[in-house]
Amino acid sequence: MLRTLLIVVLLLPVWGGLAHAVEVQRVVSPGGIEAWLVEDHSNPILSVSFTFEGGSAAVPKGKGGLAEMVSGLLDEGAGDIDSKAFQQELADRSIGLSFDAGRDEFSGSLVTLTRERARAFELLRLAMAEPRFDPEPVERIRQQLLVQQARRAQNPNALAWEGLFDLLFGDQRYAWPSVGTAESVGALSVDDLRWYVKNQLVRDRLYIGVAGDITPAELGPLLDEVYGALPKSGQLPTVPPQTVSQAGGTAVIERQQPQSVVAFGQVGVKRDDPDFYAATLINYVLGGGTFSSRLYEEIREKRGLAYSVSTSLAPMDHAGLLVGGVGTANERVAETLEQVRLQWRRLAEEGPTAEELEAAKAYVIGAFPLQLSSTGRIASVLVSMQREHLGLDYIDRRPDLFSAVTLEQARALAKRLLHPDQLKVVVVGQPAGVEGTLQLPPAL
Repeated sequence: MLRTLLIVVLLLPVWGGLAHAVEVQRVVSPGGIEAWLVEDHSNPILSVSFTFEGGSAAVPKGKGGLAEMVSGLLDEGAGDIDSKAFQQELADRSIGLSFDAGRDEFSGSLVTLTRERARAFELLRLAMAEPRFDPEPVERIRQQLLVQQARRAQNPNALAWEGLFDLLFGDQRYAWPSVGTAESVGALSVDDLRWYVKNQLVRDRLYIGVAGDITPAELGPLLDEVYGALPKSGQLPTVPPQTVSQAGGTAVIERQQPQSVVAFGQVGVKRDDPDFYAATLINYVLGGGTFSSRLYEEIREKRGLAYSVSTSLAPMDHAGLLVGGVGTANERVAETLEQVRLQWRRLAEEGPTAEELEAAKAYVIGAFPLQLSSTGRIASVLVSMQREHLGLDYIDRRPDLFSAVTLEQARALAKRLLHPDQLKVVVVGQPAGVEGTLQLPPAL
């Protein structure tokens, strides 16, 4: 029997109009597979989002690019359907099916019209349980990864961010290039691909979110049909806690270009940290608020040093970061970095003002409904809620979690969190007056 737990959540309107109630339902299939569901029968559309914990950080050493290669191949033929026929059927039936590999997860999404639902779920099952890995698509996706690597090696933004992760994590797994190297990708075999599918796409790493035109009674058997075909568990390498280096400094990657690209960061907080909500507000004041942040005001508005500058929290499974980026003319990099460190220090010492904190709360609370503006986005949010163990009622509780942060708590956290002397900076370009004090480690 299906078991459902209904939580009624009142959402603020996104573009005006009346607020509407959303039921977040916990659905457990007859076979014991769990999904969270938001029913919406206003349109004959269904979106499914799902994630398996693991990702590119959990591939064996020397197998860089394995997760990315598999993500590009799962819809390139499955069962008795070759690549061309599989892609043609998706197009003919207007089914959207995609897979993606992140550092901490391997995810997928399915979007289908209600009338094509049965076949869409069957194609999803085939893609995960019976991928073909035929020679032609394997070599085609391999070449695409190699081209992507070559392009990233010439892309200043990619160089800056990959360099920053190298400085922050050294030889740990989070510094391993997610797309691998030419050597690692060139050596990947079909046996490697099948091993990864067998060990990554497993039920005890799985979270599912569903939104759209389906009932719990209809969803349960489909969950068993699709995900029940997968192994219960697998054996991926264990990813240990990733230690963030706290020694500050700057690395310069010389490139002949008129502007420099800058990435900077320090240790942050993870999603399960009790200070996460206060940290989100601090980040908004510092640089996450874009047009209203301190960095934007000082660097863009007052001095015209850069077109944009921003910061963000990066809470990953095994480490948390606070990172930021800016691009500016080579001759203005030194002044820009001086302002970054100055605003970092001032916010640490003084904390946010009462007005800044209230503005941050208003934005963070008010902007959230934009993440619920389509069935695809809702399904993705449902997966995140499960992954982070936030509870079925999180959407209802979320405003109060941010509202409860006091000025004293925010100021105390700013002092504990923000350390300008620990900022690691990577500059790609020819920055005048900026000396490199750190060496990037050799490519892994």
